[in-house]
Amino acid sequence: MAWNFFGFMYTVDQMTSTVIERLGKYNRYDLPGLHFKIPIVDMIAGRISLRVQELNVEVESKTKDDVFVTLVIAVQYFVKGEAVYDAFYRLTNPRGQIESYIFDVVRSEVPGMTIDEVFSNKDQIAVQVKESLQLKMDQYGWEIRDSLVNDVRPNIDVKNAMNRVRAAEREREAAQYEGEAKKILVVKAAEADAESKRLSGEGIAKQRMAIIDGLRESVERFKEAIPESTSMQVMSLVFLTQYMDALTSIGATSSTNTLILSHSPDTISTIQNQIMEAMLAANRVPDA
Repeated sequence: MAWNFFGFMYTVDQMTSTVIERLGKYNRYDLPGLHFKIPIVDMIAGRISLRVQELNVEVESKTKDDVFVTLVIAVQYFVKGEAVYDAFYRLTNPRGQIESYIFDVVRSEVPGMTIDEVFSNKDQIAVQVKESLQLKMDQYGWEIRDSLVNDVRPNIDVKNAMNRVRAAEREREAAQYEGEAKKILVVKAAEADAESKRLSGEGIAKQRMAIIDGLRESVERFKEAIPESTSMQVMSLVFLTQYMDALTSIGATSSTNTLILSHSPDTISTIQNQIMEAMLAANRVPDA
């Protein structure tokens, strides 16, 4: 608080400047502290703050794609120390003047942008506001410290529509990811099935080769033991042995549901002859 003592002494508050007029004409400005003036001759014309001040302005404008949007802009400004005279006398309403310039800049920039570009170019708009204000307010003794676009508010219907579009895009992306995941699972399952069948085929082939090798070894040992025997006789004996082993295995299981048809010696002989004839017929078929 400034004090006035006996009409010739007065104080100036911190971060404030006092403008003194002598006989109605500007004389000087005084900085914070104790000062003297001539009573009646010198008058305190006014005081001006040297602090950084902030002005918040809401500007409505239409974008390039015909969307009405409101920009909330904050401008920080202060009086240049050596320009108190200009700041005090040349403008009667500095805040109103700054607000008018902000409206002018925003309404010349935003109509050339789409709503998406307004959101992505907030910093560019803030720079344009600061540069334009600095150029115009400098001559009046005011310094523009910073300019910020604090918020962009589209029309509520447009905002809801944008939210729906974004939600639809996210659902589409989620569906694509889900589809890709299912595709990967199907492909991997098919690859696993193919690999399983390949390994199973290899196992069956190796099993058959082992059976053939075993039969070959049995025939060779039997012929070594009984030289006058033929390969067909040996195979008949092996077949009969395996048949009897199969019957033994079936009979050893109490819960079997296997149906056993007639297996008299004549029937066994008939089955054996049929298998042998099939094997001989296969041997007589020429290779393709």
